[in-house]
Amino acid sequence: MVGERFGSKIVKFYIPLILYLMFLLFPFYWMFNTVFKSDKELYNLDLNPLYIHTPTFDNIFYLFSETIFLRWMYNTFFVAILSTAISLAASLLAAYAIQRIRYKTSGPTGVAIFLAYLVPQTILFIPLAHVIFKLRLWDSLWSLVLTYPTFLIPFCTWLLMGYFKSIPKEMEECAMIDGASRIKVFRRIILPLCLPGIFSAGIFCFTLSWNEFIYALAFISMTSSKTVPIGLVTELVRGDVYHWGPLMAGALCASLPVALVYSFFVEHYVAGLTGALKE
Repeated sequence: MVGERFGSKIVKFYIPLILYLMFLLFPFYWMFNTVFKSDKELYNLDLNPLYIHTPTFDNIFYLFSETIFLRWMYNTFFVAILSTAISLAASLLAAYAIQRIRYKTSGPTGVAIFLAYLVPQTILFIPLAHVIFKLRLWDSLWSLVLTYPTFLIPFCTWLLMGYFKSIPKEMEECAMIDGASRIKVFRRIILPLCLPGIFSAGIFCFTLSWNEFIYALAFISMTSSKTVPIGLVTELVRGDVYHWGPLMAGALCASLPVALVYSFFVEHYVAGLTGALKE
């Protein structure tokens, strides 16, 4: 009986899980595989593409010597961290005001903020480009820092609004009866209790800022100011020549920070989403 249950569990759970993991991790394996292949081996169709027959580090050397990849990484970190900080600060205040300071239009305001997230970026970047040009921020990283919150704040506000609902309002009322101000209640009670939601919104902001392509392509043209997604595509794809090895090396290196962020804060991320959606 125990053997039958174990066999059924293998067929119904472990085998589908293994197949799903293989499907999910295959792009990373393919990137890693391509990084250590020479062009001659990469274009040789007679060899098995799933194996590395003659490993080489030329692609990594090319990436770091022939391009300013480290500069692109710095630019991406700069934009992602500042955009995340600005978006979190604005989202926390907006979500708390809508959820706790009840006023006549608080409900429609929350819905309108979330609907703003559904507006496609391809529609918004034309008027935003006009604003950036008027502010004389064209070809500057600050143009990205100011435009990324336009699609980060709406979703984070909606996420934190749902999380604030899970915090009992009586805790704040008791603190205010004892003489605490609204700001002190927010700083001493609300922020510590909603840390999972803050982590969840922060990971969301960081990931989208790190991988954003449209605004960075439209607003940045100088090579030294590009972010990783734009730098790799524009500098390693020249006409119809694709430098696949350096491209995969850059993509693999650029995916590591996001993977590390998720690995360290995955529990908080899941808890934040659970707190936001259960209401």
